[in-house]
Amino acid sequence: MEKTQEILSLLRSNRHIQAGLALIAVLIVGKIVDLFFQHVIHRHTRNTKTDLDDKIFSAIHKPIFRAVLLAGIGLALGIETIPEPWGFYVFASIYTLILLTLSFMAVKVTSIIFHSMSEQPARFHIVQPATLPVFEIASKIFIFGGAAYFIMLSWEPEPTGWLASAGIVGIAVGFAAKDTLANLFAGVFILADAPYKVGDYIELDGQRGQVSKIGLRSTRILTRDDIEITIPNSTIANSKIINESGGPSVKHRLRIPIGVAYGSDIDHVRKVLEETSRNNEHLCISPEPRVRFRSFGDSSLNFEVLGWIEDPSTRGRAMDSLNTAIYKALGKAGIEIPFPKRDVYLRKIPDSRED
Repeated sequence: MEKTQEILSLLRSNRHIQAGLALIAVLIVGKIVDLFFQHVIHRHTRNTKTDLDDKIFSAIHKPIFRAVLLAGIGLALGIETIPEPWGFYVFASIYTLILLTLSFMAVKVTSIIFHSMSEQPARFHIVQPATLPVFEIASKIFIFGGAAYFIMLSWEPEPTGWLASAGIVGIAVGFAAKDTLANLFAGVFILADAPYKVGDYIELDGQRGQVSKIGLRSTRILTRDDIEITIPNSTIANSKIINESGGPSVKHRLRIPIGVAYGSDIDHVRKVLEETSRNNEHLCISPEPRVRFRSFGDSSLNFEVLGWIEDPSTRGRAMDSLNTAIYKALGKAGIEIPFPKRDVYLRKIPDSRED
């Protein structure tokens, strides 16, 4: 009993022994945490279908062990009496190393998550290969910026002046690059909202073509003349966009207006137009082409043929084929297509010399 009390008294009075025991205890705890990660968490991640958790495990395993070890060293040194100012420098250095270790771990984990999201564009519209660098850079700025702030606090400088200077520099950069930033944010919102995607046929301010690339600064459209047009994303974000490839159906609708002369048999006209459109190879069988009697014009009865095509890129060929077939069919059926007629009367002007 007396021996035990002597040992406890020695432990309470000897800081070196206390520090050594604390360090040993932290090493044991760190080893237990390491074994828990290896034999419990890693075994669970290996049994999952995805490799995302395996990558995250590899990214956090060693940094967490290092952070625990550094914290233990700091605890052990805290028991020791380190003369100032060396004690301040030692503890600030350990705190800095812990923050940097956890910051690099957080950057690696967020990068793994963003890469995984970019590989699933159907689920995550905003994170795509084109926008991946933006999210990685933004996450690094946020993580390292926060780490830098707390590191500055640990070394006890006054961070207010630094933050104010950074704010002024940020405002100046924002004004200098406002157009670039507008295009950048518009590109992110376009990818997030997904009003169109690569391969869609869109019409924008009279320009019609196929989207060939969606970038962070601009969108490229390839017209039917094989001319590529580059449009800034900020312009697209504030414009009306017609997406011919959008909607619940992938098919594209055609409208062909036809005028026939007054006195024509409406039922016969409808029958000719329906047969002609149904026999056209460019129009879809389902849904079937339709004919509508739209209005009474000044000199014609106005009909409209409605049909669907599979690909918006074939609209020009389909309209040419259908217009040609309709003109021939109406002529063969004896149905007149009216056109403007003018009668010109020539009046003889009296010769003033006969007066």
